[in-house]
Amino acid sequence: MRRALRPLTACVLAIFLVVLVTGIGFAQEESSSKSEKLIVRPGESIQAAVDVAKPGDTIRVIGGVHHESVVISKNGVALQGHDTSLKPPTNPPTDTSSPCEVSGFCVLGEVNSHSGEASRYVKNVSISGFTIRNFPNYGIVAFGAQNAKFVTNRAYNNGEYGITAFFSKGTQILANLTSGSADAGIYVGDSPHANATIASNTSYGNFWGILVRNALHGRITGNEAHNNCVGIFFIADAPGPAGEFDVLGNTVNKNTRACPARALPQLSGVGVGLFGARGVEIRGNHILKNVPSGHTIFSGGVAVVRGLEGTPPTHNTVVGNMILNNRPDIFWDKSGSHNRFVGNICETSKPGGLCKRR
Repeated sequence: MRRALRPLTACVLAIFLVVLVTGIGFAQEESSSKSEKLIVRPGESIQAAVDVAKPGDTIRVIGGVHHESVVISKNGVALQGHDTSLKPPTNPPTDTSSPCEVSGFCVLGEVNSHSGEASRYVKNVSISGFTIRNFPNYGIVAFGAQNAKFVTNRAYNNGEYGITAFFSKGTQILANLTSGSADAGIYVGDSPHANATIASNTSYGNFWGILVRNALHGRITGNEAHNNCVGIFFIADAPGPAGEFDVLGNTVNKNTRACPARALPQLSGVGVGLFGARGVEIRGNHILKNVPSGHTIFSGGVAVVRGLEGTPPTHNTVVGNMILNNRPDIFWDKSGSHNRFVGNICETSKPGGLCKRR
């Protein structure tokens, strides 16, 4: 009987080995198909990690100051900073043709520079936890991005915008801090289908705290904009309309700085401004102590006025806000149609009669 069992035992062993080898091969294949976590340490290149990353990979950047500009042109890459700063490269690139030139992080799709249309969106990129300083153009910028997410970053003293998205849709800008931008701390522009969410950010010490221009559809909620020239502002006229946003539950205080004008006349002391905008609902905000400290073409806690090229503000609603100690609390130049001011706690308005007295 023992001799008879040996061939059977050998056969079973052979089958077991085949199954084991097959199982190991499957486990390796399954593991290789999963997303990976790449680690970047001080002195290593973030861009090099982005270049080898696959869609779905997470890149963790741990510590250090990295002097580089980082371009992300592939889908589904997550960048996570841990006590990490990004500053301009020591030797900036001489090629000035790239829209990402001298920016911190740049999410770059394929955009027609003439029509402004994206022929390919870079999808589902996220950037979180970084401090980005002193870039001549942008701290974080998206060109032709879909569902990009920028979370808990700090953007200080960047030359134009702290965090911005152009020709993009579904952008989420969440719980960031932006300060010292020559233009806007946070900007969404050139996006007719923006569907952007700007929530829980703090923006101070900029020209504009939050700016929307040539962009439609989105939410601005739970942000704090203070000590800018202008807190939250929508600009219509060329190149296109701005509006169809909900502005809900923000704190907009002490935007009193006098900033030098660039493409627009000088502004100071504006809390929330609609400059030819349409379809904006301003509800449940605290808008306090926005008083000009220098020359300004107009001011007010909430200002609803005709655009620079004459576009009238239409179908805007200012309802249920606390708007106090501004100069004035509500300013409306009487242009446009279907603009409503209802149930706001305020004391001064031009024209009179727009406030609900306390």
